[in-house]
Amino acid sequence: MLKWIAVAAGVLLLAAGMVPLAIIWIESRQARQAGGMEPHVASAQPARRGAVVVYFSRSGNTALAARHIANRLDADLHALEVPEYALGLRGLAHSALDADARRNDPARLRGIRPRTLDLRPFDTVWLGSPVWFYSPAPPIWAFVEHNRFDGQRVVLFNTYNSNIGDDQIAAFKARVMARGAASFEHRALLRGRMTRQIGPDEMLRRIDADWLAGDAVRAPLTARTPAPAAP
Repeated sequence: MLKWIAVAAGVLLLAAGMVPLAIIWIESRQARQAGGMEPHVASAQPARRGAVVVYFSRSGNTALAARHIANRLDADLHALEVPEYALGLRGLAHSALDADARRNDPARLRGIRPRTLDLRPFDTVWLGSPVWFYSPAPPIWAFVEHNRFDGQRVVLFNTYNSNIGDDQIAAFKARVMARGAASFEHRALLRGRMTRQIGPDEMLRRIDADWLAGDAVRAPLTARTPAPAAP
């Protein structure tokens, strides 16, 4: 009897150890897949700075969404970096621990780079983040704490695997409004469970249909007319 209990315990421990390894493998594959898609194209009208997209991403899904939004809105693009959250076991552990800690202590936020940006030239600020523990990831909370959004429209966008806590979005909105925003909107896209997620092309199609329908957008990259060759 004790032998079978020991065997069962060993199997459970092995299975528990395989879960983070599977997550790391999936995240790395997603990063490779999304990383080469739709590079950001600088604004065709640099003097007209209507929108800016600021985002944090680990596995590349939110980064791809951010690049797509920036390209479609002819917007500036800025990535937030947190070296401690890099892909791999250590980054996965740090991200999980910090996300859980922030829910219990909202002031507990790790440093981000860049910490501040000059957002004054923009009418609309898009803030992008994955969802960890039913909440936007800590780096986007940190960005809100260190920046002002006076008189601006702020749009939070999230890609996620399972659920988002309405209380967390309400708390995020409250912080954004306290930092001077004129309005707040939320865009969310459920990609599905880790092993059954929609592909990146379908994600971008849904972003166009569900997130950008009310915004003035420029043509997709594949539909743009190439610039004439120099004489």
